[in-house]
Amino acid sequence: MPDSTLVPAVPATCSPSRAARELGLRRAEFDLAVHLGRIRTAPDEGGGAGRVVERAEILRLLAQHGFPSTLRERVRVVGTAEGAALMGIPAGRFTRLARLGLLVPVRFYLNRYRAVVWLYLAEELEQFATGAGNTCLLKGRTPETLRGQLAAGVDLRARNWRGRHFGFLLRQAADPWARAAAAAAFLAPAEIEDVVRDPGERALLERLRPAPPAHGAPGSSFAHLAEHLMTAQDPDELGWLRSDLAQAMREARTASAAPRTPARSPQAAERALVRCAEGGPRLPARPGVTPGDRPARNRRAVAHTVVTAPPAPTAPTAPRQAPDPRPEVPSAARGLRAWLFRASARPAQARPGYRARNRPSCTTETSSRPRTS
Repeated sequence: MPDSTLVPAVPATCSPSRAARELGLRRAEFDLAVHLGRIRTAPDEGGGAGRVVERAEILRLLAQHGFPSTLRERVRVVGTAEGAALMGIPAGRFTRLARLGLLVPVRFYLNRYRAVVWLYLAEELEQFATGAGNTCLLKGRTPETLRGQLAAGVDLRARNWRGRHFGFLLRQAADPWARAAAAAAFLAPAEIEDVVRDPGERALLERLRPAPPAHGAPGSSFAHLAEHLMTAQDPDELGWLRSDLAQAMREARTASAAPRTPARSPQAAERALVRCAEGGPRLPARPGVTPGDRPARNRRAVAHTVVTAPPAPTAPTAPRQAPDPRPEVPSAARGLRAWLFRASARPAQARPGYRARNRPSCTTETSSRPRTS
């Protein structure tokens, strides 16, 4: 009978990468399934900041009929050309329907030409194409009201994606402060400051604020473009996001107060003022050393400082000894340096062992060779 103690215990949770491998999905497909609610995740209670997948959730997905093809089909995304072919309409009509907000993108990426490529769920496109009330939109002339909106330049693709992503962030939020940070993720800093006046609360929202989808290296043009798509632009969209943020902040304040930064003591503030005036390093003062003991690096700042420190006590100096009348004997090192200096001052032709090989115009040693006539 085998010993049960040698059988390794199966962990109750696993990381998203491990869960994607066990489910036979690519990481992009797994993340999209989590966003859509197809795969349920839980907060990492082991101290990590991410999320984990429970073993029971993996077993539930493995037991589904037609796995894994059914799950892959539910998270399959297509672009404009493939989506238009799937719906049986021209690509131009597909783009117009997406700009009008009738087709909601689920993801986007930036190509090498810095153009935004929107991706749509194939399952939703098929449902839209088979809908009974959408026949007039797929065939025939576009209604006059919709054509007027297109002529005005309406494009709701980015806004619809933000609304969809906002719903995902709300589902992942674990507390009221995280829900408030989800609303603040789509607002500019000036908008957040107008709604949340407390600096401590704004610092907490900044720390909990979800990052935009990763596109390119941080600080690159791709990252700036992704952050621009993440920020609300329309006035009505800004209005309801500000309203959601204000409501979430009221609920968060009721649940728990934001952590405060401890105030500095008057002694610490005085030491910081003296350090700024002296131009010294901003380090805590060592015990037994006053600010006046450190050398001043900025004399102008010291001349205009208000806080002055008492002069440090001077130690008694030892009596000065009389100079030695004997002549100083140069050391060997000092004599060698003097000889090298005198040797370098002589002309090059007078130096022993001189060769012209080190001159830039010469490549071979020819000064010691006999001349032939």
